[in-house]
Amino acid sequence: LHLVESGGGLVQVGGSLTLSCADSGGTSRTYAMAWFRQRAGKEREFVASAPWSYRSERYADSVKGRFMISRGNAKNTAILQMNSLKPEDTAIYYCTADERPHEYYSARWYNYWGQGTQVTVSS
Repeated sequence: LHLVESGGGLVQVGGSLTLSCADSGGTSRTYAMAWFRQRAGKEREFVASAPWSYRSERYADSVKGRFMISRGNAKNTAILQMNSLKPEDTAIYYCTADERPHEYYSARWYNYWGQGTQVTVSS
């Protein structure tokens, strides 16, 4: 599994951005996917997880109601729609995946990571 993110950039407060993540390796298995972010000087934190099988999407409290995660049509793709962006959303956003993460909100359970994409929200 080789994850590649795209869609980061600079946006003003209240604006929107869409991040995309796709597997360029073409694996045949379906993985659980999620987005994490890392703000300057902070640890990597959970943002949202995408559904697989019968599970539903999950969001961090800080983004609930503003961000939406979805699975793309292609296998092992994930999209993060970010609305009403705030300066505190500024971070490097990472796409991640694993077959069966024990805790969807913990980075330690994900073995596959993209290179990250910078999101900067200016006030």
